Amino acid sequence: MTHTERTVHPFRIDIPQAQLDDLNARLAATHWPDELPGVGWDYGVPVAYLKELAAYWRTGYDWRAQEAALNAIPQFTTEIQGQPLHFLHVRSPEPDALPLVMGHGWPVSFVEFLDVIGPLTDPRAHGADPADAFHLVIPSLPGFTFSGPTRKAGDGSTDRYAEVVAELMARLGYERYGAQGGDAGSFVAARLARIATDHVVGVHMNDPITLPDGEGGEQQWGSEQEWGKEQESGGEQEWSGETDDWGDERFGYAAIQSTRPQTLAFGLHDSPAGLLAWIVDQFRQWSNPSKDLPEDAVDRDALLTNVTLYWLTGTFASSIRLYKESQTWGAQPEKSNVPTGCALFPGSLTDRALAEKQHHVVHWSTFDRGGHFAAMEAPDLLTGDIRAFFRKLR
Repeated sequence: MTHTERTVHPFRIDIPQAQLDDLNARLAATHWPDELPGVGWDYGVPVAYLKELAAYWRTGYDWRAQEAALNAIPQFTTEIQGQPLHFLHVRSPEPDALPLVMGHGWPVSFVEFLDVIGPLTDPRAHGADPADAFHLVIPSLPGFTFSGPTRKAGDGSTDRYAEVVAELMARLGYERYGAQGGDAGSFVAARLARIATDHVVGVHMNDPITLPDGEGGEQQWGSEQEWGKEQESGGEQEWSGETDDWGDERFGYAAIQSTRPQTLAFGLHDSPAGLLAWIVDQFRQWSNPSKDLPEDAVDRDALLTNVTLYWLTGTFASSIRLYKESQTWGAQPEKSNVPTGCALFPGSLTDRALAEKQHHVVHWSTFDRGGHFAAMEAPDLLTGDIRAFFRKLR
């Protein structure tokens, strides 16, 4: 590996005004679809709802303020095996803090973790025990935002993500660290424990996606009927959310993204309103099911910052390649021996029997507040659970 490849560069977000002007012009010129009367969210995002949100995005949301807030966090870029990688690196003021790498999923980004950075890195300043402090590394996974796009087929798989993250942690000089993630980030964290076992002291996952075997050892997206049968026959599962009644609807997006990601990308790279609708729909489907609207579960500006990053970096297409390229999803890996903790939030589809089959589960928590995007919906609960899990592993 060359010296250039090992170089870590400070990074600062600086979006040209011309890009923001183009975004606003496209939003103003949106060609809105018709819709059936009285169907609410049953057919997808209502037109009236999206018009109001898009108008706020164009005239009320302040990207420059969000950009400045993001730039207050130490950010860096490097290159690993030919792949650009952007990451946050926030060291704790506590010298004995445990390094922790946190992996986001889709359709979120590093923005998912903004509200947990302070409490995790500096618990003393947040009224907690300084012994629970972490040095945080938060990568933008390959293909996402400032780490995108990916450059060759296969670089968008969660297995590949884990390889890149392992090398990043080694490059930063961390020989002993924890891993945390939800959604696709749970696959990354779990895989990291399997390929860097001597370095990973523990894995914490919120709402880990537990997939039963599909034919040939691969999960077939859209086959939730088989998923349901697996749960019924298991007899040991512990669920905190619904399954069969709406599994097909929740995973409809994944069936498309795992088969025709490039076709979908044309519309969502050309229309910010289309991109907004697609991502907002996932937030409503996956956040706390007791909340009526996405912004009831997640701060509206944080949601829009996430969408804006996808738009400004042009990485929607590369971000969804993970659904096409993560061919081992649903296969039964060799059980990990690394201590693993699971935190479940309302709406979770995590199956305990499957989780314990795949991981060395030593910690299991359920919460009645928050949702799939726990770091955004209930950062206090997630922070507390991460502290509790790693407390015995330091």
